[in-house]
Amino acid sequence: MTTRAEVLELLRNGENSAVEFERDDVHPDEIAEAMSALLNAYGGRILLGVEDDGEVSGLTQPRDQAKQRIMSIAQNNVQPPIVPFWSTVTMEDGREVGIVALLGDSPGKPYRARIGKAWVSFSRVGTASRETTREEEERLRREAGIARYERKPAPQTGLGDLDLSLVENYFRVVLRRDTPNGTDEWTRVLANLGFLDERAGRPATVAGLLLFGRNPNRRLPQAGIAAVSFPSRDSDHSPTDEEVIRGPLVSRLSARGRVEEKGVIDRALDFVRRNVGARARLEGGRRRVRRALPSDAIREAVVNAVTHRDYARETTTVEIFLYEDRLEVVSPGRLPNGVTVERMKDGMRAPRNELLRDVLRDYRPESQPGMGVRNRIILAMRRHNDTEPELVEEERRFTVRLWKEPRRSARPGFEAAIRFRRR
Repeated sequence: MTTRAEVLELLRNGENSAVEFERDDVHPDEIAEAMSALLNAYGGRILLGVEDDGEVSGLTQPRDQAKQRIMSIAQNNVQPPIVPFWSTVTMEDGREVGIVALLGDSPGKPYRARIGKAWVSFSRVGTASRETTREEEERLRREAGIARYERKPAPQTGLGDLDLSLVENYFRVVLRRDTPNGTDEWTRVLANLGFLDERAGRPATVAGLLLFGRNPNRRLPQAGIAAVSFPSRDSDHSPTDEEVIRGPLVSRLSARGRVEEKGVIDRALDFVRRNVGARARLEGGRRRVRRALPSDAIREAVVNAVTHRDYARETTTVEIFLYEDRLEVVSPGRLPNGVTVERMKDGMRAPRNELLRDVLRDYRPESQPGMGVRNRIILAMRRHNDTEPELVEEERRFTVRLWKEPRRSARPGFEAAIRFRRR
């Protein structure tokens, strides 16, 4: 939270490489340009309601409306979308200044601003923003690859935000190793593993909260899964079942490896199992009834979605849609690190969240790295009902679509019509 004294100091020092003054009624393109430039540098603050010379003109609209406008620009005019920190400060004369705080250590670089119909990335040079060159964009991409979002510290967290009994269960049952002794030893080991950050205060990392957090959504609203089941082939009818699944990703296991307390992944699989339905088929002249979709394919689609999604997209969660004829698992973000649908089918490995992948693989040591989509989705669906799964990459999401039976007539350009809203 920025104080009045800090604002006065910023006003005295004027604009610089980390501070931008803007009127609050400035065109969205200019706000987006400033956001892009600061995000691609080292972060900074935009002071709204301030003239170029540092004079406070104040917010011209109520603070809630000003905040809503900034959040809309951050979501619709910046790519990838962001959720900046927002606060207001009332000056001595009663005028309000809005402060938009932007972090510079995000793996979403290069950030682009929508200028008219084009998307342009900017860099900060002194008090000015300018378009980045192709070489600068490549450097930003390399920097983003180093600063993975899963290892980003979550603000105002620490060791107490991790469920140490769940971490201990991971050590003893999954890894079959001794657990640390005492708070200092726990802190050291968890920092070494990437579940706590190395910096002062030892905040929990995004990966630590997602895997073992007591309440991950307190700091990570994008954590978890939203699941909906419809009785028809579209979303025109009311859902028959829906659930917002929150909590740590992993389950608590018994000494023999049986699930005692289910995490997000296992609860999501339960949702699918109770809603997926069954199909009858003739096999060897006999009528056999079995689940409409194979368990391996369902699990792989769900695990991949929470493992490889883009957690930098802080306003969207993984979504599961069950229809009469199909299952759709929607993961926020495009495919990572040069992966394409065709390369994925061939077994290409380029994970976005390596720590999440490694820990979740510890819980299933039989998993063959890189072969999940090919073996446990594509081949599993062919064996099960001779259908081809659809792997669809769009601008802001990736969808795995599994069909319950061969289709007599495909519907070109079919897209899911519903986006489930978190409650």
